[in-house]
Amino acid sequence: MAAKKLSAKARVAARKQRDKWKNKRWFTIRAPRHPWNFKRIGETIGETDDHIVGRIYEMTQQEFSGDFTKMHVLLRFRVTEVVGQDALTTFVGHAHQSDHTRRQIRRYRGKIDDVVDVVTTDGYLVRLKPLMITERRCQTSVKQAMRAKSAEIIRACAAKSNYSKLQEAMLGGELETDIRNAVKSIYPCRNVVIRKSQLLQTGVVTEKGPTLDDIHAEEARQDAELKAKKAAAIADAGEEGTDEEAPVEGDLLAAAEAMESISEKEKVTKAPAAEAPAEEAPAEEAPAEEAAPAAKESGETEAGLMKLKKDELVEKAKAAGVATSGTKADIVARLLE
Repeated sequence: MAAKKLSAKARVAARKQRDKWKNKRWFTIRAPRHPWNFKRIGETIGETDDHIVGRIYEMTQQEFSGDFTKMHVLLRFRVTEVVGQDALTTFVGHAHQSDHTRRQIRRYRGKIDDVVDVVTTDGYLVRLKPLMITERRCQTSVKQAMRAKSAEIIRACAAKSNYSKLQEAMLGGELETDIRNAVKSIYPCRNVVIRKSQLLQTGVVTEKGPTLDDIHAEEARQDAELKAKKAAAIADAGEEGTDEEAPVEGDLLAAAEAMESISEKEKVTKAPAAEAPAEEAPAEEAPAEEAAPAAKESGETEAGLMKLKKDELVEKAKAAGVATSGTKADIVARLLE
């Protein structure tokens, strides 16, 4: 009995518990202001703003920019602030997928990697990890020279760039191109990439780029234009469907008039052959030269002759006693002479 009473109490307590999912709401995850322009990159769910802050959101660079060649690059964003339904983030680094990196390394090739910590002009401390794959195996001294040269290029780029420009150079391929051009005089490289980056310390946040209100207004305008286009397309499709299902009387009358005009034209073209005198009808008894007079005398026009096949024109030319060589136009011209 005691067990039954406890189980009943537990069931009552479970009913009284509030449903946590009812208190949760969806937040729109947005990329940083510069250079990403608060682009919408995803959604997350949570009860309060404090539950959202600190979350890490990952996505491929292909999903962000649409570049198929960057499908192996993972971008990482951390939520730092919540404004209404928008979760604002900070770019905290990127990484190449491990399987893509392993495919680059083969037997008889050289692998040179390094870890370089740099500070940008706006005070961001970033750790970059370059990777260089040589065409063949090389000596350790050559690897050390290439490693030092790449670190020099990376530090020089960070010393004259803020964090946003460093992101563009790192993800856009400009920094990798500079490293490749600098080390190719030491040893030929097959591939040069920044395989990983990590934000160690934040700096001064820039105020460049559009505000969140501007982005909301632009998105509302785009949604309104898209809805208007969809409504216009649906209206056009509905009008076409009604026209096909129930044709108007005017269309039926126009079709009837067109059929009558076609029949009248056929009668006009057949009339000259029917009105020919009866004396000229028996063409079999006349000699070959006089039996088939010229096309002009028989009432045939150039347009009517051109509609005939070449074999029929050749037979007419033989019957008329004219030459059968050349194109259809030549035969018709001889028949009309």
